[in-house]
Amino acid sequence: MNSDVQIAGDPLALPHLLPPVPAHPATVAGFAGLARTIAADRASWAPLVRYDATTRWYHRLRAVPQAPGSAHRVPLGYEVWLLSWVPGQGSGRHDHGRSSGVLTVLEGELTEHAADGPRTLTAGAQRVFAPGYVHEVVNDSLKPAVSLHVYFPGLTDMPMHPSQAAAPGAVATAPEVLAP
Repeated sequence: MNSDVQIAGDPLALPHLLPPVPAHPATVAGFAGLARTIAADRASWAPLVRYDATTRWYHRLRAVPQAPGSAHRVPLGYEVWLLSWVPGQGSGRHDHGRSSGVLTVLEGELTEHAADGPRTLTAGAQRVFAPGYVHEVVNDSLKPAVSLHVYFPGLTDMPMHPSQAAAPGAVATAPEVLAP
């Protein structure tokens, strides 16, 4: 090898050959990656967390407009929510209207109850769901938990559903719309 030849910089850094990073995720994998990126930046979300024993605490971290040139006609492209859960708190059985979502557990442990049975979600676990997916999330543990939720399009509706444990012949109450 000729010792007079030197390569300046990193020979693997070829930014002109890589596609630009999208400003707005366009796939399920993109939204799951966005959630993992936010989860990894603990300094950006941990100081915001509050716990409330009387109501579920939540905070909208981001509301990003629809992507330019998008075929969707929605007011928000996507939203990112941070939620805390004290022991015993739950969401109630619900869906997310026309929004798809990614739920990521940041701290603690949550139980998701869905049609295919209960599922324990520990820190780092992610669940992806399509519009109309019905579930209930509960903190069944003895320690608080924190979760991150990404919704596309932005969450505009969260219809509540009667509990699956309702007695046969019980009268269901009208669905409510609650915060994330």
